[in-house]
Parts: sequence; C-alpha cells; structure tokens
Amino acid sequence: MTSEKSSQPRPGTSATPASQSQQQTPPIGEGSYEGARDYQKSIQTYLEGADVAADAQAARPADAAEAEALRQAEQAGLSHSRSRGQ
Repeated sequence: MTSEKSSQPRPGTSATPASQSQQQTPPIGEGSYEGARDYQKSIQTYLEGADVAADAQAARPADAAEAEALRQAEQAGLSHSRSRGQ
C-alpha cells in the first residue's frame, strides 16, 4: 500500500479554498456587511429627517384595551422564547 496523495479533492470538500470561493461570491442577505451598511445608512437618513417624538406618540396604544392586548401579545411571545427561564 502506497501513501501517494491524490490531486483529487476528498468527497464532500471543495476543490477551491474557502477564501477563493468567498471572493467569487460576495456574501448577500442576512448578516452581510453590505446589508448592515445599507441598514445603518437608512437609519441615519431616517433620524436626520424624522420627528421621532411624533412617531413615538403615534405608536402609543389608542386606549387601555389596546394596551392590554399588546401586553398579552408580548407575554405570549416571551413564553415561547428560549432565553426565558433557561
């Protein structure tokens, strides 16, 4: 039995190093640097021209019943959270 190394990649591996494949296909989508830059830029643009106090006032519940419904929805969402109680 000889210990010759084959020039063929092992099954399940890429023939190109990871750094080369990343250069060919830039990361897109959730977690990408470009997406983060675009998000930060849009937030900055919004904050420069927005009336944040008026937006906050408009987002408040209209009445006590709506406030209670929002509180219950929040509690329901938190009950499904992995971080709660672990």
